[in-house]
Amino acid sequence: MVSRDSNLKDTELVEKGRVSFDWARSNMPAFALAERHLRSEIKKFGRNPLRGKKIAASLHVSKETSVLIAALVGLGAEITLVAANPLSSQPEMIAYLSSIGVEVNAKRGETEQEYKKAINSAARKEPDLIIDDGAELHVAYSSTGSKSCIGGTDETTSGTDRLRVLAERGRLRYPVFAVNEAQTKHIFDNRYGTGQSTMDGLLRATSLLIAGKVVVVAGYGWVGSGVALRARGLGARVIVTEVNPVRALEAHLNGFEVQTMNKAAELGDIFLTCTGQTDVIRREHFLRMRGGAIVGNAGHFNREIDVKGLFRLGDKVEQVREGLTRVSVNGKSIFLLTQGRVVNLASAEGHPPEVMQFSFSNQLLCLYRLAAGKERGKGVLQVPKEIDDLVASLSLKAFHFRIDSLSSRQTKYAQTFTR
Repeated sequence: MVSRDSNLKDTELVEKGRVSFDWARSNMPAFALAERHLRSEIKKFGRNPLRGKKIAASLHVSKETSVLIAALVGLGAEITLVAANPLSSQPEMIAYLSSIGVEVNAKRGETEQEYKKAINSAARKEPDLIIDDGAELHVAYSSTGSKSCIGGTDETTSGTDRLRVLAERGRLRYPVFAVNEAQTKHIFDNRYGTGQSTMDGLLRATSLLIAGKVVVVAGYGWVGSGVALRARGLGARVIVTEVNPVRALEAHLNGFEVQTMNKAAELGDIFLTCTGQTDVIRREHFLRMRGGAIVGNAGHFNREIDVKGLFRLGDKVEQVREGLTRVSVNGKSIFLLTQGRVVNLASAEGHPPEVMQFSFSNQLLCLYRLAAGKERGKGVLQVPKEIDDLVASLSLKAFHFRIDSLSSRQTKYAQTFTR
């Protein structure tokens, strides 16, 4: 029997989620224009290919995600939503999305077993389309033997890499748009979104001053460069570690100190991994770190830091604050952020809505294209240039910017170099 207090609490949670949804949507004007564009297309051609489509989504259950999911529901799709991270789901958004007819199988702080079970369950629902954030759902679906899926998307670097391996092994039987590789996604989402939200998560988890500290950023791709930029903006001295010589040179020429992780481990106060790789910070690095070092992950999966190795080294483990664990190693303290899970979502709220509108506009337009049967074959595909350009144009319009265009003479001049 459900108590009156329980019903009241649920109602309050739904209302809190609705307010958060409205806040995110009001700050995603480009997405609203993308949705309006789709509705115009549907009216023009007299058919809605998304209506009745079963969509399985593995995403961070956040206020920004709710805007994409609500738009798909409004277009007639049937959605099953699971978490893309055990610690990233926001209870009020689960409540709100459930209230508008979305099947949400997620909770904040779910165990690894619960997380995997939810993904496997979504994969077995024989979806027509899959939306993913890390390719966990695509991988799970590939093991079901089902042939229901006509296409999908993924919006992470690590997810796209996994999908390409899946394709090479002949296990990716439908087209997937690598939304992460759209220019309107990786430039803004990865650099500016992750850069800001990672520092937000770090500050919420520790409540410490960043100015004057040495922040070690592992990896200088789109994510790492954004994190390094924001850390420097807060007054930190930033050291970058890299395995790619070109990116290492770029970091150097952008004014950052470049070191090996072995050397940086002796110098850093805060360590943030941004690589998508495994075992970036491991036993030998923990042993070199100074007492009080803080270690966190801004990459997608919790494999970048050898968390199990750190706990094996530890004489004592205790929770200091929500999302912050102290591990005593040989008489010194090392602090681990959010169990090695992605800190910007586990300790903060993920990317700002202004950034997510680019990613989700690409997602929405790509899903419509797939539902309409405009893509054949299988494997990892680039987001079509016309979609990338449309998202950029809609974004400029939403921000009330105008840009120049080439004159006929300039166009003719440029064409002389392309013949």
